[in-house]
Formats: sequence, structure tokens, C-alpha cells
Amino acid sequence: MNIAIIGTRGIPNDYGGFEQFAEHLAVGIAEMGNQVTVYNSHKHPYQVKVYKGVNIVHCFDPEFLIGTAGQFIYDLNCILDTRKKGFDVILQLGYTSSSVWAGFLPRKGTRIITNMDGLEWKRTKYSSPVQKFLCYAEELAVKHSDFLIADSIGIQEYIKEKYQKNSTYIPYGAEPFDQPNQSIINKYNLVHYEYNMLIARLEPENSIEIILNGHILSGTSTPFLVIGKHDTKFGKYLKEKFKNSKDIIFAGGIYNINDLNNLRYFSNLYFHGHTVGGTNPSLLEAMASNGLICAHNNIFNRSILENEAFYFNTAEDVSQIIIQRKKPEFQLYLQTNLLKIKEKYKWKDINDSYLKLFILATGL
Repeated sequence: MNIAIIGTRGIPNDYGGFEQFAEHLAVGIAEMGNQVTVYNSHKHPYQVKVYKGVNIVHCFDPEFLIGTAGQFIYDLNCILDTRKKGFDVILQLGYTSSSVWAGFLPRKGTRIITNMDGLEWKRTKYSSPVQKFLCYAEELAVKHSDFLIADSIGIQEYIKEKYQKNSTYIPYGAEPFDQPNQSIINKYNLVHYEYNMLIARLEPENSIEIILNGHILSGTSTPFLVIGKHDTKFGKYLKEKFKNSKDIIFAGGIYNINDLNNLRYFSNLYFHGHTVGGTNPSLLEAMASNGLICAHNNIFNRSILENEAFYFNTAEDVSQIIIQRKKPEFQLYLQTNLLKIKEKYKWKDINDSYLKLFILATGL
């Protein structure tokens, strides 16, 4: 089949969860003998036209010039280019800045499949008018897609309840991490099992302020590593608020997967504060990397972690968990979560599930 993936800034991953997923999926599907094209921003640092057997098309992305509005123009440019290529399947990852251009998607001989991501309209960083627009964009995505994908049971239930539409549940994947190297964390001046951490975009709905408030309340001097780009408005706010807490380390974005795996592996507690998404890839990677996880208490996280995690709603909850929990005491949690990765979230199985849906959609 001839398959296109749109809706990301491109591969190899240099940004976030969808990009990481797109990289795994595109390479995996291409290895199965399919022709796969991923659309990249023209500003992406990878400027070659092929990546591990995947075709790369760079489209003009004016976000660097005009901000968020540029995302809409970038998505339009990608969609217009797909009209020239004769794709059997176009996989859209998300919809926030692309579904308004649904009328331009090629329809003759092409099936449109959309991964609905999380509940974007619930993100607190957005104003009320933007949230209303995102609800509208979500409706457009549902209306104009031939097939819908939900990456979590919670999202699947939401789509069914709100739109009376069926969706195919396909989670993200992860690879078990079994080659820890303690020297990796040494370069970050950390001691094994003597630091806590989180990895997230520095946005309000990822509970970062709650988590860091809990860290302060605990009275601990244990280092807390915050990984994520902090040159955003909210990131700058967090750095200013916690500037006197020398044990809170804002490390910025780290994209070396081996470093990230080792940092998760040797951490004491790994915090996952995401509240509005589906299955977040970083959560699966924490499970795969032997992380002892403390997650925000919501259906998306509970459907993945089940009983093998600690849950918080407030800073006080976080404080008590930090005070009371130590990684070596919870080996059963770690072992069970790793077993889930091996049995339920293998990349090969995820890629197979996508390919089966593509075959069903096209009849090829």
C-alpha cells in the first residue's frame, strides 16, 4: 500500500509523543513492504528525503514566523501535497489544525483515517473561544474521517457516547529497556534511586505545578528532575515560581532515547501528570524502563496502569507519596508493568494492528 502520515512536525522525533509514534509506525510499516511517506515541517532538523526506508516530504511551515496560525497553513500545505500522490491511506495524527481543511483531502481512491488523540478542547492553556473552536474541529474530524482510531479506552468510550461513532482501539507501543548504564545518569550529576522526575510538555494540564508543589510540601531535599522544553510562557512561570528551590532541576528537552530510558530506570519515582490525553507514549516508556510511577488519577492513566501505580489528585497526595514510597519496595509493580509492555504494548503488534485497519479500510 501507499500510505501517508500527516499531522506531526516530522520524523525522526525532535518534538513529542505523536512524532515519536509516527517514527515507530512509519518505519515498521515500511519494513513490511509498504510505501510510506511522512510529512515534515521544512524547519525540521532532518533535511534528507528518506529516513530508514520512509519517504520524507518537507512542507512550508510558517509557525516560526506567525505563531500558532502557522500550524494551520502547514497542515493545509501537507494536505494539498497529498492530492498529487495517489495515496491509498492518509493517516491523520490529531485534528486541531487540520480538520478545517477536510474538504481539500483527496477522496478518490483514498481512505482517511484519523487518530483522535486526546480531549484537546479541555486543555486549560486555551481560552474559551479556542476551546469552542477545538470542539468544532473535533466534530469535523469525526465527520470527515472514514475510520477513527482511539489510543485509549477512555477516548473510545468518549467518541461512542458523544458522536455515536465506533472507533478502533489501538494504543501506542514501547520497547522493554533492559540495558541500563549508570554512567548515563552520572553526566546529569544524579545518584541512582536518589532522585524523582517527570517528562512532559510544560503545560498546565500536565499537573506539573501540582507535582512540584507536592515536592516542596514533602520537605525533601531529593533532587527533582523536570524534563521538557521550558521556553514557553508556562515554563517560564514555573521556573520563576520555583527558582529558589535548588533541588528542582529544569533540564529542558532531552530527546536521546537512551538517556531518557536510563534516567527513568534509575529514578526513585516517576511522575506522570497528564490529564486530558489518551495513552501517552512517555507513560508506556516509563513502564518499559522500570519506572515506579505516580500518576494523575484519571481514566486514561488508570486504564493503562491499573493497580500498579500510585495516584494523586492534589499536592498533598504528591507530598505523601514522596515521603512514603521507595522504588526497591515495589518490585511487583515494576515487574507487572513490564509484563504489560511485553504482552499488550509491543510495537510489532501495534504496527500490525494499524496495517490490518489499513487493509480493512482499502479492501486491498
